[in-house]
Amino acid sequence: MPIAIAPSNQELVVRKIGAEEKTKKHLQELGITVGSTITLISSTGGNVIVIVKEGRLCLDKNLASKILVA
Repeated sequence: MPIAIAPSNQELVVRKIGAEEKTKKHLQELGITVGSTITLISSTGGNVIVIVKEGRLCLDKNLASKILVA
């Protein structure tokens, strides 16, 4: 499921990132890789705030729709 519709305050595992290689590399530098765990804090209008490792990230709805979690 896309991260924008995932349940809040629950650890989620990234299963697939359906973005261009440049975007995947940028997300990897931020700590979002296939197999990594992230926690969704908030989802408003498709935009999301997630906890990755020890930091918080805000992702727009276009990018959030390309990150699939389980």
